[in-house]
Amino acid sequence: MTTQQMSDAELAGQPAAYWTGVAYEALIAHTRARQSEKGYTQPQFWLLRNLSGNDISPDGKGMTLPELQAAMASYIRPEDDLAAEAGVLLERGWLTRDTEDRLWISEEGERARVELARNAPAIRAALHEGIDDADYVTTVKVLQKLILNAGGVAA
Repeated sequence: MTTQQMSDAELAGQPAAYWTGVAYEALIAHTRARQSEKGYTQPQFWLLRNLSGNDISPDGKGMTLPELQAAMASYIRPEDDLAAEAGVLLERGWLTRDTEDRLWISEEGERARVELARNAPAIRAALHEGIDDADYVTTVKVLQKLILNAGGVAA
């Protein structure tokens, strides 16, 4: 039975964990496909962001792969190989590695990070097509409440 055939009462009885899991997988697949079309991966973008003092990094200092893995623990996927992804960025000259095995974003990598970030609005627009902002806000608030009710932290 599809959701279009279900009544509101039937939908209200649906398990949130199932639907959030399906949504997560679909959203990640869509995002990663769009990024791949542009010639980069989501983990590569995260590496650049985590090493940039103009983005996620609080100080712009280099990090080892284990430090990066720890920094990305809440969103990295099990299949993501940060060592391989960093290798690609090193080959492109977007990252450098020092004698202590710390990765640093290069000037070229910073320019690439800024350019790659320009893809995000189009990805968001495609995913949000047909969803008004009020409905989206309501959805996020409901998800936050479900997280809190489950004993999690809704950051």
